[in-house]
Amino acid sequence: MKNKKLFIILFTFLLTLVPTIAMAADIKPPAHAVNGFLAVIPLIVIIVLLFLKVHMIVAGLTGGVIAMIMGGISLATANQFMLESIPTMLTITVPIINSAIAMAVFKSGSYVTALTLVRRGIKGHAEYFAAFIIILQAAATYMSGVGGGSAMVIAPLAFAAMGAIPELIAGMAIAAAVSFTTSPASLETSIAAKLGGFEIQDYVSTMRPFWLFFVAIAIALAFWGAKRRKAIFISDEDVEVTKMSNAALWKTTLPAIFLLFAVIAGPTINKAVGMPLLGPLVYTIVTGALIFLCTKMTMNQSFEAIVDGSSYILTRLFGVGIFLAFINMVGDIGAFQAIAGIAEDVPTAIMVPTAVLAGFLIGVPAGAYVGSILAMVLPVAIALSFNTISIGFVVMGVGFGAMMSFVNITMQALSSGFQIPIIDVVKGNAKWIVSCLVLLMAASFIFA
Repeated sequence: MKNKKLFIILFTFLLTLVPTIAMAADIKPPAHAVNGFLAVIPLIVIIVLLFLKVHMIVAGLTGGVIAMIMGGISLATANQFMLESIPTMLTITVPIINSAIAMAVFKSGSYVTALTLVRRGIKGHAEYFAAFIIILQAAATYMSGVGGGSAMVIAPLAFAAMGAIPELIAGMAIAAAVSFTTSPASLETSIAAKLGGFEIQDYVSTMRPFWLFFVAIAIALAFWGAKRRKAIFISDEDVEVTKMSNAALWKTTLPAIFLLFAVIAGPTINKAVGMPLLGPLVYTIVTGALIFLCTKMTMNQSFEAIVDGSSYILTRLFGVGIFLAFINMVGDIGAFQAIAGIAEDVPTAIMVPTAVLAGFLIGVPAGAYVGSILAMVLPVAIALSFNTISIGFVVMGVGFGAMMSFVNITMQALSSGFQIPIIDVVKGNAKWIVSCLVLLMAASFIFA
């Protein structure tokens, strides 16, 4: 609680450092602009409420009402914000499709059989199993765009096989953070692309080298931790797959292998052949068919699982759409332009690293709502003319902050899956997450 109060005080102090904030000359004032610091008050209220674990829509509504009163925004205008923001989020089609298919692959058992195959192949070398768990966590999150859903499936399997190894848990958190913030299927990527005005695939391609870099760090960390602690397998294979032959396991794993290939290699292949050979239509049908042919699911169950799998991202896109309506009201009175006016005084060389750090600091207390955090943070970056890679670094920074948050669903899944208190997960992650943050800030200094 002391840390939360300290951060609120520091954040408020930074925003009030300049008593009156002049609008930057090259930034056009919004329609209902409010002068100076007053414009930022609704945003501060929203952040404080998120700190206090108030639901993002309630927090957004509170800030939005304050903005309406301060800026003289009419109910009709506010209503228009709502009607525009929700459809904007729900038109993010490809991430919805990818997330739905990946959830169906989860349900089919493809990831369980993949882990079983590796365990049988490594002949007792637990450190290699730990490394593969990270690969699977990264791949599953990257395909689905949902870190929590991946951890909910993988963490219990890892705990049953090896127990709670701190470096393995931290590695899973790192892999999840960089995967859902750069995934072609994630809510976070969708928000970044929509607000930044660039194509999702351009963002994904730009950030992929950094995704791979941090995933490699997570793999090395898990391998080293298991090796150093002389980890051994503490349980037998999953009862359901014990009697399956290797051939049967490979067959059941095929849907996951194909989907990963289609998501990662598909755009390159499509460009090479000049047609969407591995576009959403094709890999949706093929993955559904593979689930039917390679697992115990019937044809109807396979495609029902795909439809049901869309519910996670659709409900969250809807929620963020409502929240974004209130954020747009706050933006309409000049909050983000006011903050940008201050940020422009920061030396250009450290502008992006500073934004990355700010995203991380907000992500720690408010990590349950990464999408809502981005809806607040990214308009400032956009007002400062950040390019695609700079925005990507900020998004990653928020993701790392979420991996030290008590309210983040991935952290809760790791706590539950490894059967340890979430405070232990946070403590175990701290030095590794902060180290990755330092590397990210260095990368943003060099490449942005």
